[in-house]
Amino acid sequence: MPKDLNSKNSKTYLPRDISWMYFNHRILQEAQKEQVPLLERLSFLGIYSNNLDEFFRVRVASQNRVAECEDKEAKTDREEAIYILKEINKLNAAYSKEFEKTIKSINQKLREENIYLLQEDELDEEQRAFIKDFYYQKLCGYVLPTWFPATKQLKSSTDESIYLAVKMRRKDLSSKKAEYAFLELPVSISGRFVRLNDKDGKCYLTYLDDVIRCCLPLIFSGQNYTDFEAYSFKFTRDAEMEIDNDLRNGMLQKISKGVKSRKKGAPMRIVYDAAMPKVLLKHIMNTLYVDKLDTVLAGGRYQNHKDLMKFPDCGRKDLKYPAWPPILKKELASPEESILELIRQKDRYIHVPYHSFDSYLRVLQEAAINREVKSIKTTLYRLAKDSKVIEALIAAAHNGKKVTVIIELLARFDEASNIVWSKKMQDAGIEVIFGVEGLKVHSKITLIHMKSGADLACISSGNFHEGNARMYTDFMLMTASRPIVKDVENVFNFIEKPYTMIKFKELLVSPNEMKQKFIRLINEEIKNKKAGKEAYIKVKINHITDELMVKKLYEAAEAGVQVDLLVRGNCSLKPNLKSLNGNMKVVGIIDRYLEHARIFIFAAGGLNKTFLGSADWMPRNLDHRVEVITPVYDEDIKANLRKVVEYGLKDTLQGRIVDGLGTNLENTGDEAFRSQETLYREYLEENQNEK
Repeated sequence: MPKDLNSKNSKTYLPRDISWMYFNHRILQEAQKEQVPLLERLSFLGIYSNNLDEFFRVRVASQNRVAECEDKEAKTDREEAIYILKEINKLNAAYSKEFEKTIKSINQKLREENIYLLQEDELDEEQRAFIKDFYYQKLCGYVLPTWFPATKQLKSSTDESIYLAVKMRRKDLSSKKAEYAFLELPVSISGRFVRLNDKDGKCYLTYLDDVIRCCLPLIFSGQNYTDFEAYSFKFTRDAEMEIDNDLRNGMLQKISKGVKSRKKGAPMRIVYDAAMPKVLLKHIMNTLYVDKLDTVLAGGRYQNHKDLMKFPDCGRKDLKYPAWPPILKKELASPEESILELIRQKDRYIHVPYHSFDSYLRVLQEAAINREVKSIKTTLYRLAKDSKVIEALIAAAHNGKKVTVIIELLARFDEASNIVWSKKMQDAGIEVIFGVEGLKVHSKITLIHMKSGADLACISSGNFHEGNARMYTDFMLMTASRPIVKDVENVFNFIEKPYTMIKFKELLVSPNEMKQKFIRLINEEIKNKKAGKEAYIKVKINHITDELMVKKLYEAAEAGVQVDLLVRGNCSLKPNLKSLNGNMKVVGIIDRYLEHARIFIFAAGGLNKTFLGSADWMPRNLDHRVEVITPVYDEDIKANLRKVVEYGLKDTLQGRIVDGLGTNLENTGDEAFRSQETLYREYLEENQNEK
């Protein structure tokens, strides 16, 4: 079996952060595909850029802290971190060039479709007059320059923004000395793209950056400047929060202070216009105290490409994906039947975003007014801006139900939002519990306790979040199975009293015994293979980086067990190792929906043991979070879960063979097959045929 998994020289284990770079590159490659609708290709560029920002804020920042550690006992970890940072920067530089080439190509194709994204030197007099008027009406008062070098403001500014560094000269002065300032683009006021007046059947837009460039004489009016140059830049801060351990502060206060501390995180990446003069770049770097291990990358004219996710459609629906409206399952939509009673009769499921999330909302809404419902408990990790989930829970509390919500205040980048929702729920009489100290509550479970008859539970692979349910593929099981419901109740008991010893009979729960149970399932496949029985492992998951799980999967493949994996993101496996004898296949799918469901299928000697839930195979999920995986017993649901996994494995259009080397080979099937499109059409047909 492979050894030295975490060595930087390991030939068997790919470090998590390098594998993530390969994953994000697959998103960039999707933006390069001619068959993807043109405006969707821009969106993939935005997703790629947004992902990279968060990656640097979190993962690269963490590696930087390790690399800068001077503890002698941390020498090996420090060397590993330095190696990983160098590899990340090398890949980032290569992908950045690829990105710029891709965006230029797409801009050219936009022009072929009569959509023109103009720079300020391409504007005619009419367009310049429009921009001047736009500035006075929308932007005046929001664009406030700050002089270099008196730039304390930059040290405390947000890294969500784009900045212009401006070089200016006065024509009437004999001195040729230039002066320098910077300003923040007011994207929150006007958006990143300004649509100009259409004419001759052509749509004209410009970046807000170029609007500001055009208006620099207005912004610096009265200063006698005649020559202006402006270059964009952005920076990324370390997003780690400092959590106050002062016992006098409550959890809400601690997290609130931590969110504020994030703004003060050290900048550790700068991306700037390659045409920027060196003296101007030096001003920026000196102000931000750039470290030698930090990333300083010359880019193109524009930064913050995440805004491409909101690029105007210009009325060109033909350049977007065709609409796939969520399907409201007929079996869960009858106004004459109680959805709670339907779940009592038989296990039910929804697969969002193919199926409408409204079915889950109906469960909560009916529970809120049903006189037989005694209490509702749920876990919440991320919440929609105008959460119907919260509104239903508040209605239940107003109707006298005992409502308990476990909310995770440390859901990264959603902490402030979750604090606001927590206070609103507390005001409505809901008991709000802030999880378990030292453990993030990442499980997605709901428990409905009835006054008489069977209680109900919902167990999901994704958040109870209406927005996510339109973009992320997730499964939700709705069940009245007494053993499963009892275990769900025990999960809530564990969260409320974390030092209570609880055994789970049906569920796989971390940090309790989930990893051990998964290992037993893998060992069972190895044992069955050696005994000549049917043996296979089929898994759909987001990430696999846990060292022990990697070892066990290698061991299974080496024993002859066929290991087929759908892995969207981080994958530390190298499936092409000779010792695996071709028994391991890893496929990553990038398509219009973000693959997010976690499904686990084991042959189990013909029993076909099937599970779904919230956990990836990473140390954080298996050891440091409260996660829930449930067995699935309903044969119809099991068959559907299996179909989802097998469709993904044979996807020849959107699936890529992940080889552990970053080459992201195209899937090589004879027949063109797209798993997401096929699933949507089949779900639609099933629903239409249902009586």
